[in-house]
Amino acid sequence: MTQTWTILGLESSCDDTSAAILRMDPRNCPEILALVTEGQEALHADFGGVVPEIAARAHAEKLDLCVSDALTVAGLGVDAVDGIAVTAGPGLIGGVISGVMCAKGLAIGAGKPLVGVNHLAGHALSPQLEDNVPFPYLMLLVSGGHCQFLIVHGPDRFTRLGGTIDDAPGEAFDKTARLLALPQPGGPQVEEAAKSGDPVRFAFPRPLLDRPGCDMSFSGLKTALLRTRDATMTERGGLTRTDRADLCAGFQAAMCDVLAEKTRRALAECTKRGIALSALAVAGGVAANKSIRAALEGVAAKSDTRFVAPPLRYCTDNAAMIAYAGGLLLMDGQRDGMDLSARPRWPLDRSSAPMLGSGRKGAKA
Repeated sequence: MTQTWTILGLESSCDDTSAAILRMDPRNCPEILALVTEGQEALHADFGGVVPEIAARAHAEKLDLCVSDALTVAGLGVDAVDGIAVTAGPGLIGGVISGVMCAKGLAIGAGKPLVGVNHLAGHALSPQLEDNVPFPYLMLLVSGGHCQFLIVHGPDRFTRLGGTIDDAPGEAFDKTARLLALPQPGGPQVEEAAKSGDPVRFAFPRPLLDRPGCDMSFSGLKTALLRTRDATMTERGGLTRTDRADLCAGFQAAMCDVLAEKTRRALAECTKRGIALSALAVAGGVAANKSIRAALEGVAAKSDTRFVAPPLRYCTDNAAMIAYAGGLLLMDGQRDGMDLSARPRWPLDRSSAPMLGSGRKGAKA
Protein backbone atom coordinates (compact mmCIF):
# COMPACT_ATOMS: atom_id res chain seq x y z
CA MET A 1 0.00 0.00 0.00
CA THR A 2 1.17 3.51 -0.73
CA GLN A 3 1.82 6.04 2.02
CA THR A 4 -0.58 8.47 0.35
CA TRP A 5 -4.15 7.42 -0.37
CA THR A 6 -6.57 8.89 -2.90
CA ILE A 7 -10.16 8.36 -1.75
CA LEU A 8 -13.43 8.74 -3.62
CA GLY A 9 -16.30 9.60 -1.28
CA LEU A 10 -20.07 9.50 -1.91
CA GLU A 11 -22.82 11.07 0.22
CA SER A 12 -26.58 10.72 -0.30
CA SER A 13 -28.16 10.45 3.14
CA CYS A 14 -30.75 13.22 2.81
CA ASP A 15 -31.19 15.84 0.10
CA ASP A 16 -27.62 16.59 -1.03
CA THR A 17 -25.99 14.39 -3.66
CA SER A 18 -22.23 14.72 -3.31
CA ALA A 19 -18.95 13.20 -4.52
CA ALA A 20 -15.44 14.14 -3.48
CA ILE A 21 -11.83 13.16 -4.16
CA LEU A 22 -9.36 13.45 -1.28
CA ARG A 23 -5.64 12.81 -1.18
CA MET A 24 -4.72 11.65 2.29
CA ASP A 25 -1.30 11.54 3.93
CA PRO A 26 -1.28 10.34 7.58
CA ARG A 27 1.17 13.12 8.46
CA ASN A 28 -0.87 16.05 7.13
CA CYS A 29 -4.37 17.42 6.65
CA PRO A 30 -6.09 15.90 3.62
CA GLU A 31 -5.93 17.65 0.27
CA ILE A 32 -9.39 18.07 -1.22
CA LEU A 33 -8.91 17.59 -4.95
CA ALA A 34 -12.60 17.90 -5.82
CA LEU A 35 -15.96 18.35 -4.15
CA VAL A 36 -19.15 18.33 -6.23
CA THR A 37 -22.54 18.68 -4.54
CA GLU A 38 -26.00 18.84 -6.11
CA GLY A 39 -28.72 20.22 -3.84
CA GLN A 40 -32.41 19.43 -4.11
CA GLU A 41 -34.02 22.56 -2.65
CA ALA A 42 -36.06 23.27 -5.78
CA LEU A 43 -37.44 19.72 -5.90
CA HIS A 44 -38.83 19.91 -2.35
CA ALA A 45 -39.75 23.60 -2.20
CA ASP A 46 -43.48 23.06 -2.74
CA PHE A 47 -43.75 20.42 0.00
CA GLY A 48 -42.42 22.27 3.04
CA GLY A 49 -39.68 19.70 3.63
CA VAL A 50 -37.76 16.80 2.13
CA VAL A 51 -39.89 14.14 0.42
CA PRO A 52 -37.98 10.85 0.76
CA GLU A 53 -39.19 9.33 -2.53
CA ILE A 54 -38.25 12.42 -4.51
CA ALA A 55 -34.88 12.61 -2.77
CA ALA A 56 -34.06 8.97 -3.51
CA ARG A 57 -34.94 9.34 -7.18
CA ALA A 58 -32.79 12.46 -7.50
CA HIS A 59 -29.82 10.72 -5.88
CA ALA A 60 -30.12 7.80 -8.29
CA GLU A 61 -30.12 10.23 -11.22
CA LYS A 62 -27.27 12.45 -10.00
CA LEU A 63 -24.75 10.24 -8.21
CA ASP A 64 -22.89 8.98 -11.28
CA LEU A 65 -22.81 12.51 -12.72
CA CYS A 66 -21.36 13.90 -9.49
CA VAL A 67 -18.70 11.18 -9.47
CA SER A 68 -17.81 11.89 -13.10
CA ASP A 69 -17.59 15.63 -12.44
CA ALA A 70 -15.45 15.12 -9.33
CA LEU A 71 -12.99 12.92 -11.22
CA THR A 72 -12.83 15.52 -14.00
CA VAL A 73 -12.17 18.35 -11.57
CA ALA A 74 -9.45 16.29 -9.87
CA GLY A 75 -7.95 15.37 -13.25
CA LEU A 76 -8.05 11.67 -12.41
CA GLY A 77 -9.53 8.47 -13.71
CA VAL A 78 -11.23 6.03 -11.40
CA ASP A 79 -8.19 3.77 -11.78
CA ALA A 80 -6.16 6.35 -9.82
CA VAL A 81 -8.41 5.98 -6.76
CA ASP A 82 -7.10 3.79 -3.93
CA GLY A 83 -10.44 3.27 -2.19
CA ILE A 84 -14.13 4.16 -2.19
CA ALA A 85 -16.03 5.42 0.86
CA VAL A 86 -19.80 5.78 0.96
CA THR A 87 -22.39 6.86 3.50
CA ALA A 88 -24.07 3.60 4.59
CA GLY A 89 -26.33 5.28 7.18
CA PRO A 90 -28.03 6.71 9.07
CA GLY A 91 -30.38 8.64 6.80
CA LEU A 92 -33.36 8.41 4.47
CA ILE A 93 -33.12 4.80 3.42
CA GLY A 94 -33.84 5.34 -0.28
CA GLY A 95 -31.03 7.84 -0.63
CA VAL A 96 -28.60 5.72 1.38
CA ILE A 97 -29.39 2.70 -0.79
CA SER A 98 -28.71 4.76 -3.93
CA GLY A 99 -25.27 5.72 -2.66
CA VAL A 100 -24.34 2.24 -1.45
CA MET A 101 -25.36 0.61 -4.74
CA CYS A 102 -23.44 3.20 -6.77
CA ALA A 103 -20.34 2.68 -4.62
CA LYS A 104 -20.59 -1.10 -4.95
CA GLY A 105 -20.77 -0.82 -8.73
CA LEU A 106 -17.71 1.43 -8.82
CA ALA A 107 -15.80 -0.85 -6.46
CA ILE A 108 -16.57 -3.94 -8.54
CA GLY A 109 -15.90 -2.24 -11.87
CA ALA A 110 -12.63 -0.62 -10.82
CA GLY A 111 -11.48 -3.37 -8.47
CA LYS A 112 -11.12 -0.98 -5.54
CA PRO A 113 -11.64 -1.56 -1.79
CA LEU A 114 -14.93 -0.33 -0.35
CA VAL A 115 -15.87 0.93 3.10
CA GLY A 116 -19.20 2.06 4.49
CA VAL A 117 -19.13 5.20 6.62
CA ASN A 118 -21.44 6.35 9.40
CA HIS A 119 -22.72 9.73 8.26
CA LEU A 120 -22.47 11.04 11.82
CA ALA A 121 -18.81 10.00 11.99
CA GLY A 122 -18.24 12.10 8.88
CA HIS A 123 -19.60 15.15 10.70
CA ALA A 124 -17.73 14.29 13.89
CA LEU A 125 -14.41 14.08 12.03
CA SER A 126 -15.02 17.04 9.70
CA PRO A 127 -13.00 19.54 11.82
CA GLN A 128 -9.88 17.64 10.75
CA LEU A 129 -10.48 18.38 7.08
CA GLU A 130 -8.66 21.71 7.36
CA ASP A 131 -7.27 21.63 10.89
CA ASN A 132 -4.97 19.22 12.72
CA VAL A 133 -7.26 18.74 15.73
CA PRO A 134 -5.70 15.97 17.83
CA PHE A 135 -7.81 13.30 19.51
CA PRO A 136 -9.59 13.46 21.86
CA TYR A 137 -11.86 16.46 21.37
CA LEU A 138 -15.43 17.28 22.32
CA MET A 139 -17.83 17.47 19.40
CA LEU A 140 -21.27 19.08 19.39
CA LEU A 141 -22.92 17.52 16.36
CA VAL A 142 -25.92 19.71 15.66
CA SER A 143 -27.90 19.16 12.47
CA GLY A 144 -31.34 18.68 10.95
CA GLY A 145 -31.76 15.17 12.29
CA HIS A 146 -29.26 14.86 15.12
CA CYS A 147 -27.89 16.65 18.17
CA GLN A 148 -25.27 14.93 20.31
CA PHE A 149 -22.28 15.67 22.51
CA LEU A 150 -19.52 13.24 21.56
CA ILE A 151 -16.03 12.71 22.86
CA VAL A 152 -14.13 11.83 19.68
CA HIS A 153 -11.36 9.47 20.77
CA GLY A 154 -10.44 8.31 17.26
CA PRO A 155 -11.77 7.58 13.76
CA ASP A 156 -14.07 4.81 15.02
CA ARG A 157 -14.40 5.44 18.76
CA PHE A 158 -16.93 7.85 20.22
CA THR A 159 -18.45 8.42 23.67
CA ARG A 160 -21.82 10.12 23.83
CA LEU A 161 -22.35 12.44 26.80
CA GLY A 162 -25.88 13.47 25.88
CA GLY A 163 -28.18 14.51 23.09
CA THR A 164 -31.69 15.47 22.14
CA ILE A 165 -34.50 13.29 23.46
CA ASP A 166 -36.92 14.49 20.76
CA ASP A 167 -36.56 17.03 17.94
CA ALA A 168 -33.11 17.93 16.63
CA PRO A 169 -32.31 21.67 16.40
CA GLY A 170 -32.43 21.70 12.60
CA GLU A 171 -35.82 20.02 12.67
CA ALA A 172 -37.04 22.63 15.17
CA PHE A 173 -35.76 25.44 12.94
CA ASP A 174 -37.54 23.96 9.91
CA LYS A 175 -40.81 23.55 11.82
CA THR A 176 -40.54 27.11 13.11
CA ALA A 177 -40.12 28.37 9.56
CA ARG A 178 -43.22 26.47 8.45
CA LEU A 179 -45.24 27.85 11.38
CA LEU A 180 -44.24 31.37 10.38
CA ALA A 181 -44.79 30.82 6.63
CA LEU A 182 -41.10 31.18 5.83
CA PRO A 183 -39.49 29.26 2.95
CA GLN A 184 -37.52 26.04 3.35
CA PRO A 185 -34.85 25.15 4.32
CA GLY A 186 -35.95 26.86 7.49
CA GLY A 187 -32.69 27.38 9.38
CA PRO A 188 -31.22 30.14 7.20
CA GLN A 189 -34.65 31.82 6.90
CA VAL A 190 -35.19 31.95 10.66
CA GLU A 191 -31.63 33.20 11.19
CA GLU A 192 -32.08 35.96 8.62
CA ALA A 193 -35.42 37.08 10.05
CA ALA A 194 -33.96 37.07 13.58
CA LYS A 195 -31.35 39.68 12.62
CA SER A 196 -33.95 42.45 12.77
CA GLY A 197 -35.94 40.98 15.67
CA ASP A 198 -36.15 41.63 19.41
CA PRO A 199 -35.00 38.45 21.23
CA VAL A 200 -36.64 39.42 24.54
CA ARG A 201 -40.10 40.52 23.37
CA PHE A 202 -41.50 36.98 23.72
CA ALA A 203 -40.64 34.73 26.66
CA PHE A 204 -39.62 31.29 25.42
CA PRO A 205 -38.65 28.35 27.66
CA ARG A 206 -35.14 26.94 27.95
CA PRO A 207 -36.01 23.21 28.08
CA LEU A 208 -34.18 20.85 30.47
CA LEU A 209 -31.93 23.54 31.95
CA ASP A 210 -33.56 22.75 35.29
CA ARG A 211 -32.25 19.17 35.08
CA PRO A 212 -28.65 17.99 35.40
CA GLY A 213 -26.77 16.42 32.54
CA CYS A 214 -26.22 17.08 28.86
CA ASP A 215 -29.50 15.86 27.37
CA MET A 216 -31.61 18.36 25.42
CA SER A 217 -35.20 18.78 24.26
CA PHE A 218 -36.50 21.13 21.57
CA SER A 219 -40.03 19.87 20.94
CA GLY A 220 -41.44 22.03 23.75
CA LEU A 221 -39.67 25.11 22.41
CA LYS A 222 -41.33 24.59 19.05
CA THR A 223 -44.73 24.17 20.76
CA ALA A 224 -44.17 27.36 22.76
CA LEU A 225 -43.54 29.24 19.54
CA LEU A 226 -46.75 27.85 18.04
CA ARG A 227 -48.79 29.02 21.01
CA THR A 228 -47.13 32.42 21.07
CA ARG A 229 -47.76 32.82 17.37
CA ASP A 230 -51.45 31.95 17.79
CA ALA A 231 -51.86 34.32 20.73
CA THR A 232 -50.19 37.12 18.79
CA MET A 233 -52.38 36.54 15.74
CA THR A 234 -55.52 36.54 17.90
CA GLU A 235 -54.48 39.75 19.63
CA ARG A 236 -53.31 41.62 16.53
CA GLY A 237 -55.43 40.02 13.81
CA GLY A 238 -52.44 38.53 12.04
CA LEU A 239 -48.66 38.57 12.00
CA THR A 240 -46.61 41.54 10.87
CA ARG A 241 -43.07 41.30 9.58
CA THR A 242 -41.90 42.67 12.93
CA ASP A 243 -43.85 39.96 14.77
CA ARG A 244 -42.18 37.28 12.67
CA ALA A 245 -38.75 38.76 13.25
CA ASP A 246 -39.30 38.95 17.01
CA LEU A 247 -40.59 35.37 17.15
CA CYS A 248 -37.54 34.15 15.20
CA ALA A 249 -35.16 36.16 17.39
CA GLY A 250 -36.72 34.82 20.59
CA PHE A 251 -36.69 31.25 19.34
CA GLN A 252 -33.06 31.49 18.21
CA ALA A 253 -31.99 33.08 21.50
CA ALA A 254 -33.59 30.22 23.45
CA MET A 255 -31.83 27.68 21.22
CA CYS A 256 -28.49 29.42 21.74
CA ASP A 257 -28.92 29.52 25.52
CA VAL A 258 -29.74 25.82 25.73
CA LEU A 259 -26.85 24.74 23.49
CA ALA A 260 -24.40 27.02 25.30
CA GLU A 261 -25.34 25.82 28.80
CA LYS A 262 -25.36 22.15 27.80
CA THR A 263 -21.97 22.62 26.14
CA ARG A 264 -20.61 24.12 29.36
CA ARG A 265 -21.86 21.05 31.22
CA ALA A 266 -20.32 18.69 28.65
CA LEU A 267 -16.94 20.38 29.03
CA ALA A 268 -17.25 20.13 32.80
CA GLU A 269 -18.08 16.42 32.51
CA CYS A 270 -14.92 15.84 30.46
CA THR A 271 -12.89 17.60 33.14
CA LYS A 272 -14.57 15.47 35.81
CA ARG A 273 -13.60 12.32 33.88
CA GLY A 274 -10.01 13.48 33.58
CA ILE A 275 -10.11 13.75 29.80
CA ALA A 276 -7.62 16.29 28.42
CA LEU A 277 -9.47 17.70 25.42
CA SER A 278 -7.61 19.33 22.55
CA ALA A 279 -10.63 21.39 21.52
CA LEU A 280 -14.36 22.01 21.52
CA ALA A 281 -15.62 21.43 18.00
CA VAL A 282 -19.02 21.98 16.39
CA ALA A 283 -20.26 20.50 13.12
CA GLY A 284 -23.47 19.74 11.25
CA GLY A 285 -25.80 21.97 9.28
CA VAL A 286 -26.99 24.04 12.26
CA ALA A 287 -23.33 24.86 13.02
CA ALA A 288 -23.61 27.33 10.13
CA ASN A 289 -25.84 29.52 12.34
CA LYS A 290 -23.63 32.46 13.32
CA SER A 291 -25.43 33.20 16.59
CA ILE A 292 -25.02 29.60 17.75
CA ARG A 293 -21.36 29.62 16.76
CA ALA A 294 -20.79 32.85 18.69
CA ALA A 295 -22.48 31.43 21.80
CA LEU A 296 -20.33 28.29 21.67
CA GLU A 297 -17.17 30.31 21.11
CA GLY A 298 -18.01 32.24 24.26
CA VAL A 299 -18.35 29.01 26.25
CA ALA A 300 -15.02 27.75 24.92
CA ALA A 301 -13.28 31.02 25.77
CA LYS A 302 -14.60 30.99 29.35
CA SER A 303 -13.34 27.44 29.84
CA ASP A 304 -9.98 28.22 28.17
CA THR A 305 -10.67 25.59 25.50
CA ARG A 306 -9.76 25.93 21.85
CA PHE A 307 -12.83 26.33 19.63
CA VAL A 308 -12.90 24.69 16.19
CA ALA A 309 -15.59 24.77 13.52
CA PRO A 310 -15.23 23.53 9.94
CA PRO A 311 -15.77 26.01 7.11
CA LEU A 312 -19.46 26.35 6.29
CA ARG A 313 -19.13 24.21 3.16
CA TYR A 314 -18.17 21.24 5.36
CA CYS A 315 -20.93 21.79 7.94
CA THR A 316 -23.74 20.73 5.64
CA ASP A 317 -23.87 17.22 4.16
CA ASN A 318 -20.92 16.71 1.83
CA ALA A 319 -18.80 13.89 0.44
CA ALA A 320 -15.47 15.36 1.56
CA MET A 321 -16.16 14.41 5.19
CA ILE A 322 -17.27 10.92 4.08
CA ALA A 323 -14.12 10.44 2.00
CA TYR A 324 -12.00 11.54 4.98
CA ALA A 325 -13.77 9.33 7.52
CA GLY A 326 -13.65 6.40 5.09
CA GLY A 327 -10.02 7.04 4.25
CA LEU A 328 -9.06 6.76 7.92
CA LEU A 329 -10.86 3.42 8.11
CA LEU A 330 -9.30 2.14 4.89
CA MET A 331 -5.81 3.12 6.02
CA ASP A 332 -6.52 1.25 9.25
CA GLY A 333 -7.24 -1.89 7.24
CA GLN A 334 -11.04 -1.90 7.42
CA ARG A 335 -12.96 -3.17 4.39
CA ASP A 336 -16.57 -3.95 3.51
CA GLY A 337 -17.77 -6.54 1.04
CA MET A 338 -20.64 -6.57 -1.40
CA ASP A 339 -22.93 -7.47 1.49
CA LEU A 340 -22.63 -3.89 2.81
CA SER A 341 -26.16 -2.81 3.65
CA ALA A 342 -27.84 0.58 3.97
CA ARG A 343 -28.82 1.44 7.53
CA PRO A 344 -31.54 3.97 8.38
CA ARG A 345 -30.29 3.97 12.00
CA TRP A 346 -26.71 3.70 13.18
CA PRO A 347 -25.65 5.14 16.56
CA LEU A 348 -22.02 6.15 16.90
CA ASP A 349 -21.68 5.17 20.56
CA ARG A 350 -22.76 1.55 20.48
CA SER A 351 -22.01 1.01 24.17
CA SER A 352 -24.62 3.53 25.40
CA ALA A 353 -28.34 2.95 25.65
CA PRO A 354 -30.36 4.35 22.72
CA MET A 355 -31.66 7.88 23.31
CA LEU A 356 -34.59 7.76 20.94
CA GLY A 357 -35.70 4.17 21.22
CA SER A 358 -34.98 1.07 19.24
CA GLY A 359 -36.87 -1.34 17.04
CA ARG A 360 -36.35 -3.92 14.35
CA LYS A 361 -34.16 -1.50 12.42
CA GLY A 362 -31.93 -0.78 15.41
CA ALA A 363 -31.27 2.18 17.64
CA LYS A 364 -32.05 5.62 16.28
CA ALA A 365 -29.36 7.45 18.26
